[in-house]
Amino acid sequence: MNVPAWSPRTKILLGCGVVIALAGGGYGIYRARHDRPVEVREETVTRRDLVAAVTASGKIQPQKKVDVSADITGRITKLAVREGDVVERGQFLLQIDPTVYEANLARARAALSSAEAVVVQARANRDQAQRTLRRADQLHDQSPTLISPEQMEQANTAFEVAAANLTAAEHQVDQARASVQEANDNLRKTRLVAPMAGRITRLPVEEGEVAVPSTFSKDVGLLLTISDLSVVQAKVRVDETDVVRLHLGDSVDVSIDAFPDTSFTGLVTKISNSSIDNAGVVSGTENTRAVDYEVEVTLHHPPPDVRPDLSATARIVTGTRQRALAIPIVSLTVRENTPLSTENRPVDTSAFARRRRETEGVFVIQNRMATFRPVKVGVAGDEYFEVLDGLREGEVIAAGPYQTIRDLKDGARVKRMKPSADSAKARKRA
Repeated sequence: MNVPAWSPRTKILLGCGVVIALAGGGYGIYRARHDRPVEVREETVTRRDLVAAVTASGKIQPQKKVDVSADITGRITKLAVREGDVVERGQFLLQIDPTVYEANLARARAALSSAEAVVVQARANRDQAQRTLRRADQLHDQSPTLISPEQMEQANTAFEVAAANLTAAEHQVDQARASVQEANDNLRKTRLVAPMAGRITRLPVEEGEVAVPSTFSKDVGLLLTISDLSVVQAKVRVDETDVVRLHLGDSVDVSIDAFPDTSFTGLVTKISNSSIDNAGVVSGTENTRAVDYEVEVTLHHPPPDVRPDLSATARIVTGTRQRALAIPIVSLTVRENTPLSTENRPVDTSAFARRRRETEGVFVIQNRMATFRPVKVGVAGDEYFEVLDGLREGEVIAAGPYQTIRDLKDGARVKRMKPSADSAKARKRA
């Protein structure tokens, strides 16, 4: 069989045709993919009741508690309470060995008696010197020749010395009396009683241990802690970006991990003015410091068996909106503004400049086309933003998925995403 030979021109034309065919096919595939509608979840802009809240975690603490520490050193000889006991004000708690302090008190009292005896002797000497000086004055008044000036001077000096000795002895009595008072106070400190009514929430010592004063750290000399659990608080840490939204009297829902099936209500009663020192956290090449503020929430009706240091989570309501125009949080995105002109201008790459170049908005769907529209939002609820400007009730917007909204182009064709079985079931249950 003879195969016809193709001329060079025929080969060139055939090759060009193949290239054109391939290019056309590729362009067709590109156009098909490019014009393919993007699947998005659609949602109609409606009015909803919104609740703006700040969530923070912390621990349960009594409003008032007292740490009972040792003021003296001594061995604990008797412990009259156990952890968890309820005590009344003035109730005996524990006894520190008083032997040394009883001896110190006896020594101080003996020193006081000795000083008082010295005062009696010094007063007698002073009186004797005073009488001698008086007689010398009388003799000198009768006749200056009956007593010499030297004798007059000696009598006067003896009186002054006796008076000074009496004064010194009286000061010694005062000092000895203070020593007795100090020894008595130390002896009284060996017997500890409850400074207030409450529950023993911490008892880290046992009989036989040595109690020492808390010179540098209160934990060193801590004997026990008494908590008044009639008023219970949740002390939580709130981030610096959220604390400015809080106010005294804000209502709070508190959940305690130990009571998972119950929530408790309360009010914000204190917002600290200084931050809690947190350790620096290394992020990339920069050191950042998390700044938190302590907020106290007083519970209205705490559980009767609540304990300090239980983990708690507080949801603090900072604002409410009734029937506000709302959009899903996931639908809000940002797009960069088109600059008017950048010719002969330095490019500002700061975060503030970046924020100024970005506009918040949503994609409004009309005629199966998504158009980016700037909006102004207000308070944020759990799932929805309040819309202040930019949308009307009844308009349809793209409401997800998140990555799709982020990558969506202005003017792109869209189609409604088919609801999954799980979401359909959820809507049916709702």
